Amino acid sequence: MDSARVSENRTAVDWRWRRLDWERLVLWIVLGIGSVAMIGPFYWMIISSFKTQREGTAIPPTWWPQEFTLKNWQDIGNLTTGSMLIFFRNSAFVVIVITLITLFTSSIAGYVFAKFEFRFKNVIFWLVISMLVVPFSVTLIPLFNMVADWGWRNNYLALIVPILFTPFGIFLMRQQIANIPNELIDAARIDGASELGIYLRVILPLSGAALAALAIFTFTFQWDNFLWPLVVLDDPGLYTLPLDWRSSVGVARSISGWSRRRPLSPCSRCSSSMCWRSVVLSKASP
Repeated sequence: MDSARVSENRTAVDWRWRRLDWERLVLWIVLGIGSVAMIGPFYWMIISSFKTQREGTAIPPTWWPQEFTLKNWQDIGNLTTGSMLIFFRNSAFVVIVITLITLFTSSIAGYVFAKFEFRFKNVIFWLVISMLVVPFSVTLIPLFNMVADWGWRNNYLALIVPILFTPFGIFLMRQQIANIPNELIDAARIDGASELGIYLRVILPLSGAALAALAIFTFTFQWDNFLWPLVVLDDPGLYTLPLDWRSSVGVARSISGWSRRRPLSPCSRCSSSMCWRSVVLSKASP
């Protein structure tokens, strides 16, 4: 009897391991297909940058450059508006500064709204939240007038200062900090910590997840921001990457050979964002 039970147990264990092996194999196959689908476009983009124009448009495509060339990388350093490295530096500087200051202003405002009691606190908080429903197009012209009156056009301050206050960031941080127990803050006060010390040593370390999420959202949005830099910048030396990409469309078309199909007229180069710039400048002019 004992040997029969042992044999049955071993059979059951073997069947379970076989089932786990099959499930694991199917899981790895699905994950592998998903990885190829995600990494494939990046691989194709990088590999195609080292191909000639003829090979890059060849059918069937080649998965490795037959004629390896660095001409495409050399061309982005000699664009009509400047060097890609300068535009990358401008974008990196503006986005990093905006992200860091936004994290500070949002976290400290969220701390105030979550843990301090003062008159009309809820009213002020709901006024801040109500700004989420105001589209940027409504505030575009007033912001431009303010920046122009302060003499900040063609200046990094015009790109940074108007975007430092984010209602979404304040709301996100307020919701996170409200979940921090008040006993931790009271204990820090009893130990003699100042409000700044509590903010730096208690609030920030316990809000790491919300700060990371806000940093990702802010960085991604500001890195892709096109309309506001388009309105306030005229100096190509201050252009960010989205402005450079839009300004270099004609150059990219000529490099890739697309311009031979038909020449681009000024109207065809104009996008809706360019029309917005014309509207803002016309409305802001006296």
